[in-house]
Amino acid sequence: MDEITSMVRSPQLAPQGKLKIDWVREHMPILAEIRQEFLRTKPFTGMKIAICLHLEAKTAYLAQVLHEAGAKVAIAGSNPLSTQDDVAAALAENGVKVFAWHGSTAKEYDYLLRQTASIGPDLVIDDGGDLVHLLHTELREHLPRVKGGSEETTTGLHRLRGMALRGELEFPMIAANDAYCKHLFDNRYGTGQSTWDGIMRTTNLVVAGKTVVVAGYGWCGRGVAQRAKGLGAQVIVTEIDPVKALEAMMDGYQVMPMQKAASIGQIFITLTGCKDVIRGEHFAVMPDGAILANAGHFDVEISKPDLKAMAVSSRVVRENVEEYVLQDGRKLYLLGEGRLVNLACADGHPAEIMDMSFGIQALSLEYLVRSGKDLPCQVIRVPDEVDERIARLKLTAERIEIDILSSEQEHYLVGVD
Repeated sequence: MDEITSMVRSPQLAPQGKLKIDWVREHMPILAEIRQEFLRTKPFTGMKIAICLHLEAKTAYLAQVLHEAGAKVAIAGSNPLSTQDDVAAALAENGVKVFAWHGSTAKEYDYLLRQTASIGPDLVIDDGGDLVHLLHTELREHLPRVKGGSEETTTGLHRLRGMALRGELEFPMIAANDAYCKHLFDNRYGTGQSTWDGIMRTTNLVVAGKTVVVAGYGWCGRGVAQRAKGLGAQVIVTEIDPVKALEAMMDGYQVMPMQKAASIGQIFITLTGCKDVIRGEHFAVMPDGAILANAGHFDVEISKPDLKAMAVSSRVVRENVEEYVLQDGRKLYLLGEGRLVNLACADGHPAEIMDMSFGIQALSLEYLVRSGKDLPCQVIRVPDEVDERIARLKLTAERIEIDILSSEQEHYLVGVD
């Protein structure tokens, strides 16, 4: 990999990117603690790690930690609009091979991902499943070397579990997204805050008093709905799962089908992992001025083909805001090209949240080095000890102490006299 040259757009922006990385490092104590341990143990010495994640400052710090732990690291951005060119340039100056730039076309995105996968990785970290899919299809020559990897997102896990069910998955993948210290915090509090950060930063409009439609009441949807309520919005939830719909109702939200919600919503946010959640029949009844934002992984939840087909004109009216004028004169506004609004229009999750998620990623890779050869080619749970360690490190960082069971209490709980 040493002969491969990084591919970034603006190397001269490296000093600006370094400042961003330095800032998040100061607010990621869990990863800092893991880094100190890895500097002593060098668990990835002689190994190659391929990463496909949103390439911004928090991700850059994770890549640096893995590199300092002995690995040769290559990274691609998992979304064309989430890559920050200054961060990519700074990371490329620190020994990591970077293949990413902001605004890459679909063809460029595929090429850059191929460069990352072509290092012949021992371990992978993926976000959405594109890297793993490429290794299993067009770059299969690298499969024998891969010991395993970890997946960051719900969407990626859907794809991986489908592969495993069909017998197509050829190395173990740890479900980092399903760890308690990931989905309970990253998905709920991270997505909840960063989604609204992206929407408010991009539109500069008030949220209080508006009707917000949240499509999907998983952990991400819970977080977005909770923050919308806190900002003073009236919240409607749409769901296909009856249990989650009941939960949303008991959490105090209105629950109804999208067709009904579409006629009264003013801000729409999709977080389902599915396609065409908002489509032609919904656009047809939306109020004038409705704002459309997606916080799911892929840009398929809001049907852009339907929107373009129904529009008589479109134009960019603000950065990351595209106005579509329909035949009857109504205007609908799509944010960030329908891509992840928290990263396309803002800086993603807060550093303290990603500290927990990336701590899980780092320790999951270490676990694969120790135990990968004994694991089946399936989607694997994050070991309980990893989850618990991350939680304890976070409590320590927050200067919070908790109770400890006495031996008598431990015996009582397990039914030992």
